[in-house]
Amino acid sequence: MMNVKQNEVNDVCSTDTIRHKGIVNKTDEHYNYVSIVAQSACAGCHAKSACNVSDLNEEIMKIPKKPNDNYNTGQMVYVKMKKSLGTMAVMLGYFFPFLLVLISLIILLNVVSSEGLAGLISLGLLVPYYLILYVYRNHLNKTFVFEIE
Repeated sequence: MMNVKQNEVNDVCSTDTIRHKGIVNKTDEHYNYVSIVAQSACAGCHAKSACNVSDLNEEIMKIPKKPNDNYNTGQMVYVKMKKSLGTMAVMLGYFFPFLLVLISLIILLNVVSSEGLAGLISLGLLVPYYLILYVYRNHLNKTFVFEIE
């Protein structure tokens, strides 16, 4: 039984890539749209029917077509991405904003007399941060590329 679980892990991740099983939802001249079912650990639990915490989401990924791609709607494929890109996505989406709020809050608590105002300003700094990410979304879309295996 241990070998089966180890093979499942190797099927999903290797040392440098992350793989997800998906189904081709549709294709057009430039992109393949692949549906991936993302589930939390709760979704696989045997008690999920008795619990309202279970989480199951379907994500549609837009993957640039390669010249030799010939996928059909409904075909099962594997979508892969470099692990380093996943780490960078987590850093940009969660870690850097957390640091921004934490550091600005520490500085503002020493500058502003009101803790509430310092907290609001710290949270308000997230708006320009995420606006900058939005402005650079085309560059980020070229950086964070998924491929069909």
